[in-house]
Amino acid sequence: MESSTNRSGGRTTPGLRIAVDIGGTFTDGVAIRESDGRIWVGKTLTTPDDPGVAVSTVIESLLSQAGAKGDALEEVVHGTTLVTNTLIERKGAATALVTTQGMRDALDIGREWRYDLYDLELALPEPLIPVDRRVQADERLGAAGQVLRPLTQEELDRVAQAVRALDVPSVAVSLLHSYINDAHERAIGAHLQQALPGVEVSLSSDMARELKEFERTSTVAANAYVKPIVADYLRQLETRIDAVHPGIALRIMVSSGGFTSARSAAHTPIFLLESGPAAGVLAALNTARAQGLRQVLAFDMGGTTAKACAVTEGEPPIAYSFECARVHRFKRGSGLPILIPSIDLIEIGAGGGSIAHVNRLGLLNIGPESSGSVPGPACYGNGGTDVTVTDADLVLGYLNPDNFLGGEMRLRKDLALEGMQRLADRLGMAPLEVAWGIHDMVNENMASAARIHIAEKGHDPRDFTFVATGGAGPVHAAEVARKLRIPRLLASIAAGAGSCLGMLAAPARADRSWSQPALLSEIDWDDVNARLAALRADAQAELLASGAGADSLSWTIGAEMRYYGQGDNVPVALDWRVFEREGERAGGKVMREVFEQRYRELYGHLVPGALPQVLTWRLTGRSVVGARDFTWGGARNGGSAAPRQREIYLPLQRGFRAVDVHERYALPPGTRLQGPLVLEERESTLVVPFAADVEILPDLTVSVILKEFE
Repeated sequence: MESSTNRSGGRTTPGLRIAVDIGGTFTDGVAIRESDGRIWVGKTLTTPDDPGVAVSTVIESLLSQAGAKGDALEEVVHGTTLVTNTLIERKGAATALVTTQGMRDALDIGREWRYDLYDLELALPEPLIPVDRRVQADERLGAAGQVLRPLTQEELDRVAQAVRALDVPSVAVSLLHSYINDAHERAIGAHLQQALPGVEVSLSSDMARELKEFERTSTVAANAYVKPIVADYLRQLETRIDAVHPGIALRIMVSSGGFTSARSAAHTPIFLLESGPAAGVLAALNTARAQGLRQVLAFDMGGTTAKACAVTEGEPPIAYSFECARVHRFKRGSGLPILIPSIDLIEIGAGGGSIAHVNRLGLLNIGPESSGSVPGPACYGNGGTDVTVTDADLVLGYLNPDNFLGGEMRLRKDLALEGMQRLADRLGMAPLEVAWGIHDMVNENMASAARIHIAEKGHDPRDFTFVATGGAGPVHAAEVARKLRIPRLLASIAAGAGSCLGMLAAPARADRSWSQPALLSEIDWDDVNARLAALRADAQAELLASGAGADSLSWTIGAEMRYYGQGDNVPVALDWRVFEREGERAGGKVMREVFEQRYRELYGHLVPGALPQVLTWRLTGRSVVGARDFTWGGARNGGSAAPRQREIYLPLQRGFRAVDVHERYALPPGTRLQGPLVLEERESTLVVPFAADVEILPDLTVSVILKEFE
């Protein structure tokens, strides 16, 4: 890694970098010494009332472990669920919307699509901005960006006065066709900033210059809704980091699998929406690269959710639209649409803190409610009484009550059993049956969702390698992989803090896009070239501000394409050098070839005589990505290699049996073991409850070859 530029503008020498990820239950941190790749891991309960407290605690712990002072800290990379939680809990700032005359009700109308045709009590997500906070501007652009109704100074003054009367701290601006001509949006934004100092202003053209008025408006509304909260949080975080040592660079993880500057993150916080789970995918890919693998199912399970990503070409797939804050967690169409680049993740199940309950049909169910860090699962002994997945794992013997967080937290099995008994009484079952039912239901739900996710991409799960991260991921990974019939499982070093490893391996990244529908044969390449050059200059400025070196950047040109008249798009991507080497028109020929190849892969054949059309152009810049090697910097290696014994529940034998329990980092590289067994470490536990070949690889990754599938 190059030495990076700190906030005071000076150059720093290679030292410590720290990654911190705030989850729903735990806040994780990893420090790395760049000179030799040595790492230290910290973990503490999340402090929901003030998340920065847990961040400070983790940073102080990591510096202490590394035997370093604040002046050795070069950079902090941060991922957070703050944006996600704010949207889910509807605890954002009061927000106004400025839109084109006649477009006020777009947020309510949406797509007029029912996500469940047979639900007579269908609930749709409420817009973040109520109708009485929407201001209509008397202006109009045509579909080609031409001015049909000018935006006058009098209208600017009227709009500003109407927004002032609403007395809100944040404003979203989304005008019709601003994706192709943003002049009116920028004029309104500039006037609002001048007339209403202190009010945060968000423009749709800054984050989603794309077709789809409803989705674009929903995106900027979400950004404005969280912007004051995130901006204040990042300012406080910078203050806390300055207290460690002035001038330390703060980088923020974004959903697309890169990081950006704190300033850019505060301006467009909606790009942080999936930052933590995205980092988990990067950690899995870093492990896979070291093994020469390209087809990977990245599986990350924490305290609140479990997410997965199917990687088929060694690089994470990117989606440019998804949903958040769903009314029904697993029903597509029940959430708020967001148009931002994000690693293509799927939420496949509950997390360790997800609460088990009896539903209205009298059946066992898990989630979506979570116990969080306060009060946490019943076994934490912090006042929680609801039974969670973690409680079930403890009752089944998969967790060591005396070695949770290396013994810093003692789990109360008696409290877990008391809660299990209450649930069992309602279900007419034994407590152990309830515990196994919770564990197995969670695993089956995750396997089913992952199976569909992989099938939708046209692949077979058996061709993948399963890579597990997260505090609860290695506990459930082997059983989920077995259900999917995936033959190999990997768990990297410090898998319990995998998202932080992903942040340390992440590149700086900036994405830009604009929609301009045109047949490929009729594209004005001079205009495209000018727009790409302007977007590249803008993106490069952001990348340099985030600490990337100009010589280390790579650029990709992408496009959403289809045959003219069709409804679904096919994404294509080309290296920028194709355009530089062959010229734009020759690049267009290559674009057609790539489009037809991808179209044939998806649909089996081309459409005779059909005309390819480009709808949206995309530009991605990022620093070079390479596999990172991590080694322990503290006293993790060593200890007793002799196994202990513990009874755990074996699913294929339907009963308990004593198995070997190993201290994971007491096992040197090259060690070969046979499952069933348990490998324990401070932040997580790898459970292999059936026959398997287990090997410790040279980089301390655990490789598990499954041998029992029935």
